[in-house]
Amino acid sequence: MRDPGATHEVFNQVPPLEGFNAFLHDSALVEAMEREGGSWGRERHIGLGEWVASGRTQELARLANTFTPVLKTFDRVGNRVDEVEFHPAYHELLGKAIAEEIHALPFAEPKPGAQVVRAGLHFLYNFAEIGVLCPVTMTFAAVPTLRQQPDLSAEWEPKIVSDRYDPRFMPVQKKTGATIGMAMTEKQGGSDVRANTTRAVPINGASGEYLLTGHKWFCSAPMCDGFLTLANTDAGLTCFFVPRWTPDGERNVFLIQRLKDKLGNKANASSEVEYRDTWARIVGEEGRGVRTIIEMVHHTRLDTGISAAGIMRNAVARAVHHASYRTAFQKKLVDQPAMRRVLADIAVESEAATMLAMRVARAFDESASSEGEQAFARIAVAVAKFWLCKRTPALVAEALELHGGNGYVETGEMARLYREAPLNGIWEGSGNVMALDVLRAIGREPGAMEALMGEMQLAAGIDRRFDAHLSRIGQRIADKRFGEADARQIAMELALGLQGSLMLRQAPDYVADAFCATRLEDGIGLAFGLMPDGLDEAAIVDRARPKLD
Repeated sequence: MRDPGATHEVFNQVPPLEGFNAFLHDSALVEAMEREGGSWGRERHIGLGEWVASGRTQELARLANTFTPVLKTFDRVGNRVDEVEFHPAYHELLGKAIAEEIHALPFAEPKPGAQVVRAGLHFLYNFAEIGVLCPVTMTFAAVPTLRQQPDLSAEWEPKIVSDRYDPRFMPVQKKTGATIGMAMTEKQGGSDVRANTTRAVPINGASGEYLLTGHKWFCSAPMCDGFLTLANTDAGLTCFFVPRWTPDGERNVFLIQRLKDKLGNKANASSEVEYRDTWARIVGEEGRGVRTIIEMVHHTRLDTGISAAGIMRNAVARAVHHASYRTAFQKKLVDQPAMRRVLADIAVESEAATMLAMRVARAFDESASSEGEQAFARIAVAVAKFWLCKRTPALVAEALELHGGNGYVETGEMARLYREAPLNGIWEGSGNVMALDVLRAIGREPGAMEALMGEMQLAAGIDRRFDAHLSRIGQRIADKRFGEADARQIAMELALGLQGSLMLRQAPDYVADAFCATRLEDGIGLAFGLMPDGLDEAAIVDRARPKLD
């Protein structure tokens, strides 16, 4: 029956992007898994691809970001408890990620290709909910650092690699699984962790046990079971492990002072914490805290690059889907020449990002058996994190703009995605920190630059525009133009060279041609959609389209 009070009918609106397979509808990802050694995870990827794009999962993500974490400092009678309460949707989302072993696959199943398979799962999960990936990544990255303290690793690793999510707040010995967080930075230091003032005092007669006192400005996921942290001893900055419960079954002194009111990443809790004679165990060599923690940082940087690529893919899929259904000026948006050009441009960016992220994941896989891949991973992860995190906010903004007003309201997914987009560029090293890390790798580890150049040179002779770019990089090396002020320029040139090599060797010709024409010949434009004439834009867009019908 017609509503007699109705003043309009709803038409020319776009159906929700759900009910498809986010893996099978992503040609670049499917091909990357086959190429980089992740084909044995195909059934895992298909299963997760179906789940992340389901209507129910999208609703879980909405709920987790609407009903955000709540800090419970005291119980009803005044006892200090320092707990964070989450909506059931958050627990279900985090439980699914752990059941899929995104937090531990290379350690639970240490076989060739495990890092690539895991990277594919992590990439896909960005289509579901990005906030829960914070504790997932930290748990994954903690294992290499904890292994530097064998007794600690033997105690905790079986719980860490478990595929059972156990959110109960109790000693880890009683739990079926554990998650690990980190608390590194302080208000006066930020990325400069050597400015930390937290102190650690050894407990007399207790080997490797300390009491910590200090304030941590950012502690991610404070309901994890244990945390890697940094504090000063008489020998200097040292790495420690702080569990939420002490060995005698008492709550550790882990005072959550407040939760951060963040721009995005709302489902995940970030906090400030204080240590006041907080019990901790040393990890690694005293006074060598940065060296000890670097393995964790190395692995978290891998994930920030993967997430950036996953966010780009999510944004592109939503943009192409919207344009395929929405009509303006008597044409579908996707058939409007100016709009199609923008869509093609962001699709090229997304595909290049996917290729780079998965190639770096393969380097992590092969680092144990190949010095060349180890050297490549050392510099490539910094290059990838810098560039992919820089490109993500711009791409997501373009995809949001394409949705018009519908993209800017909180009832849709694009607003949440837009607020998530800058996070990876801040976490685990800002753009300047990453670019300077690239310079350090060039200066201190000649093998790293050699490995990176070797990878780029695999595409030499295929395209004149790429060859010219490679020549510019070679000239920079010959001239030793590596000043700190040029760090971002160098990191960008290396990223584009690496992406160009991968695209020319592995992407369809029409995609590689578009990349070279827009990223290597004319350089990075001031906006997306500045592609030259003559490129096969329709084919590029069609390759990026999630085909629901």
